[in-house]
Amino acid sequence: MCHGKRFNQDTLDITWHGYTVADILELSVTAAKTVFRAEPQILRALEALEAIGLGYITLGQRATELSGGEAQRIKLATELQRITSNHTMYLLDEPSTGLHPADIVLLNAQLHRLVEHGHTVIVVEHDQSMIASADHVIDMGPGAGVGGGQVIASTTPAQLVHEPASVTGRYLATQAPVTATH
Repeated sequence: MCHGKRFNQDTLDITWHGYTVADILELSVTAAKTVFRAEPQILRALEALEAIGLGYITLGQRATELSGGEAQRIKLATELQRITSNHTMYLLDEPSTGLHPADIVLLNAQLHRLVEHGHTVIVVEHDQSMIASADHVIDMGPGAGVGGGQVIASTTPAQLVHEPASVTGRYLATQAPVTATH
């Protein structure tokens, strides 16, 4: 009946700057920045989403269609919009999952931004570039599953490469140094 637009015709007859509500919901975050350039509150939210690599999602994308990592990053974008002086601890579980390497750099920069504002960020992660840019690493192992669960090292990424028992350290030693862009 609505031809996939989610709204009845009376609703779709209403426009804002030539856009119907269905048109707006079909826009990607990046495209919506142009449409809402004169709306500071909306633009700030869109910029926060884009800054953590979510410029490709559409405004009308249903929450059930988001990956776990995307959902975490949306929550992070919400926090980035309202950085306060109250110390907050953020715990993220593999937020880089499914991200393009360029978007991982964006995410990393935003996590470092939180730290620069006095917050604590703890990330459970397997992505080597994220581990390499961390201030501190707690390397668990020596293997996975029942073969893991022990602290192999608790140190900086630079020192982890010298830890002979660390598989992560061996991988980091083969990586070019990564720095987050702030």
